[in-house]
Amino acid sequence: MSSPNGAACSGACEASPEAAVRLVVIGCGNPARQDDGVGVEVVRELRRHARGADVELIDAGTGGMDVMFRVRGAARVVIVDACRSGSEPGAIFRLPAREATTPAVHGFSLHGLRWDHALYAGTRMFGDAFADHAEVILVEAQDLGFGLELSAAVSSAAARVVEMLVPLVQGDG
Repeated sequence: MSSPNGAACSGACEASPEAAVRLVVIGCGNPARQDDGVGVEVVRELRRHARGADVELIDAGTGGMDVMFRVRGAARVVIVDACRSGSEPGAIFRLPAREATTPAVHGFSLHGLRWDHALYAGTRMFGDAFADHAEVILVEAQDLGFGLELSAAVSSAAARVVEMLVPLVQGDG
């Protein structure tokens, strides 16, 4: 693995004016596990609305390390994923990324590193202000079984999340 300032960052790790993008939206999840794919679906839909080179829309799938390196170089970051909190399916939660960081349990590896672990690791590596420009939008999942379709409640929530983010993606928010 390269250092945070190395080639693996593709220029997105240093927050310099010429390297920084205005907005990065990262969709996380596994689209082969029904509602777990909500973040990926939101990014797919936002691609139809994006304007300008200063917006990155990333399908991060289940890879957490990509999140850490993308967060550091952007002016603003939004991470979208499914959650299981016991709330009504399709409920939307929007919170500062700082509130969603989670230390990884023993066995810290690139394969098991989720985005919440990556945010925590980034804060430890780069300082407490690392995730200050990031927020997380979570959608309560109904079904995480195998399948390619979102449940009706989560599909409706995904459309609402896209609606919330379109002004940001278009530079109006």
